[in-house]
Amino acid sequence: MTREDDSTTLDWLEEELQDMLDEAIEFETAEPMLTMELRKIYRAQHPEMLERSVYFRNLLRLQAELIKLQDWVVKTGSKVLVIMEGRDAAGKGGVIKRITQRLDPRVARVVALPAPSRREQSQWYFQRYVPYLPSGGEIVLFDRSWYNRAGVERVMGFADEDQVETFFKDVPEFERMLVRSNTIVLKYWFSITDEEQQLRFMMRIHDPMKQWKLSPMDLESRIRWEQYTKAKEDMLARTNIPEAPWYVVEGNDKKRERLNCIEHLLSQIPYTEVSSEKVDLPDREYNPNYERQVLPDELYVPKVY
Repeated sequence: MTREDDSTTLDWLEEELQDMLDEAIEFETAEPMLTMELRKIYRAQHPEMLERSVYFRNLLRLQAELIKLQDWVVKTGSKVLVIMEGRDAAGKGGVIKRITQRLDPRVARVVALPAPSRREQSQWYFQRYVPYLPSGGEIVLFDRSWYNRAGVERVMGFADEDQVETFFKDVPEFERMLVRSNTIVLKYWFSITDEEQQLRFMMRIHDPMKQWKLSPMDLESRIRWEQYTKAKEDMLARTNIPEAPWYVVEGNDKKRERLNCIEHLLSQIPYTEVSSEKVDLPDREYNPNYERQVLPDELYVPKVY
């Protein structure tokens, strides 16, 4: 790489970093909607949060690596399945957003299924998930998955013990079948402490920009914290198989959580950088006889800003 190329890369990095800092400022605009008391409590509970500049520089570096991974997946026709599970408010949504933020949505897609319909409840349990599994050249991230049966369905009584036991017998073989079909399966459990979840729920209650994130099921999960803990421990013990092991991501610090998870995900896939041909922008063709039509004013969006 020449000195000129190196300078260009650094200029690009700084431009991208500035864009991300601008986005961070936009995210921070929700903070004033919290009371000063809640803000003081949150900052007191997180005295060693990662510096913003360190966070964004590393996030940008990792997102550049994710693009290399994406190119490799497309080139090799690989299939990547990432399962994201964890406590409510544990930050998995934020991790998913940072993973997919710069990827091609035609290659990397997120699956977040609603509650099953009556018809789906009558099906083989895994049936509703199968159509969303990755094909060759795809990365699929499940924002909650078939492990609903081992968690919320079990704790809330939506599945009886016979159904849960059948699930535990079936899921290891189901995942082994996926691996045998050359699907890379990664399973992440996002973990936060009882105190951290309570604090985040309180922030959602008092922040009108985030109240939509707080569902009746989330509130119920606070009541049944210990039941969810027991269900999680049982699930990890019975479904942590060599072909598709679980990885626990500590999530009390959201920034570190995101970086650590992405770094680990990249380390688990044997991707290599795919060389690409240099792209030259072709000259535009001009037709001297073409006259552009003038569109009526009502077709334009008003320039309010």
